[in-house]
Amino acid sequence: MNVSGEKMKLDRPLVLATKNRGKISEFKDLFRDFDLEVKSLNDFGPIPPVIEDGETFEDNAVKKAQFTAKVLGFPAIADDSGLIVKALGGEPGVFSARYAGEGTTDEANNIKLLGAMKGIEQREAAFICILAIAVPRGPALIYEGTCEGLITEEIRGRQGFGYDPLFYYPPLNKTFAQMSAAEKNSVSHRGRAIGELRGELDKVLIWLGQRLAEEPF
Repeated sequence: MNVSGEKMKLDRPLVLATKNRGKISEFKDLFRDFDLEVKSLNDFGPIPPVIEDGETFEDNAVKKAQFTAKVLGFPAIADDSGLIVKALGGEPGVFSARYAGEGTTDEANNIKLLGAMKGIEQREAAFICILAIAVPRGPALIYEGTCEGLITEEIRGRQGFGYDPLFYYPPLNKTFAQMSAAEKNSVSHRGRAIGELRGELDKVLIWLGQRLAEEPF
């Protein structure tokens, strides 16, 4: 990323392209030390949903970020993340949020995954997170984070969301759902992706400011 100049503060908010309160809480917590106004889709009126039909996490993240930026006129950040289970050939993958069907619940997804993994000894899995940052026109910036673990044989813990109760992280001897927010953010796929972003956030803000100045809207 070739940028130069002093630190820049955006003159408009950065929009999280999600209504998922769990994700919003994690993002805001991870951005808390920066002088940055962060909003989510819950702060705006209804906008058309994005059809997540990409073949990869990056496809979907970029699509969500660019669509949100164009519709709202603000820079946007989107993530597409999911669980890849080795014994299931990479499933649920990009279908993680709707593994048990469209409009399903976390509980239903977890129940389906437990059923699919019943009797299977090989339980290695990885959470993947791709972040995309976009302005209304032009390219997007991409960041990636991965966390490896194991699928448990039962629900463990009540924190977090998604597959957190089934994703066991050996170094801490806990599932994501048994961790505090600080513990999870320090090791999770999303925490690692945002950590990469945070390390370059000053440059990213300069890049965003330059792009917004070059492409007024």
